Amino acid sequence: MEDARTLADVVAEGLRDQGMAVDLAYDGLEAAAKLDVNAYDVVVLDRDLPGIHGDTLCQLITERHDRVMVLMLTAADSPGDRVTGLTLGADDYLAKPFHFPELVLRIRALARRQPAARARTLRAAGIVLDPLRRTATRDGQRLDLSVKEFALLEALLRATPAFLSTEDLLEQVWDEHADPLTNTVTVTIGRLRRKLGDPPIITTTPGVGYRIA
Repeated sequence: MEDARTLADVVAEGLRDQGMAVDLAYDGLEAAAKLDVNAYDVVVLDRDLPGIHGDTLCQLITERHDRVMVLMLTAADSPGDRVTGLTLGADDYLAKPFHFPELVLRIRALARRQPAARARTLRAAGIVLDPLRRTATRDGQRLDLSVKEFALLEALLRATPAFLSTEDLLEQVWDEHADPLTNTVTVTIGRLRRKLGDPPIITTTPGVGYRIA
């Protein structure tokens, strides 16, 4: 159990370093509770999850959350195990131990396959952002963005022309542990605005949020 928790912690931290907002659950009961409260793009599900077994949780997810993509992790790698996992409703299957870069690529591929997912390349106000290649340009000029700045810009582009509130951005770009009273969104928006240059394209409406103009 301790090894499983350690692996989960390492994977979660690595995904956050890749700019993903990650919520972590150590057992099936905790995972089910979070799924009832939060909307997720991709669930990385350990098949040997305690509390509620991964097989059972996978079935619950696919029956109740039609927009969530499931990547199942398992220590077993026989063809029969893979078929069983996919039959349960998993969208992809990865055997442990795995290479972390492959996990990242598979998660991003699943996110693009979401029913609500948009085109891979996002475009607005002279910005072209490719989440897969992790590149962003404005009027043809490459933007040198940090992981969080890139994720913030991606969230705003996906929402265009709608506004995203501070709470929306904390949920999509950071994670459940983000302090709702923190000024981290304001600070990161400020840095992103400076890097995007003139004319300004991120507008703020007090009490409503931010959007790409």
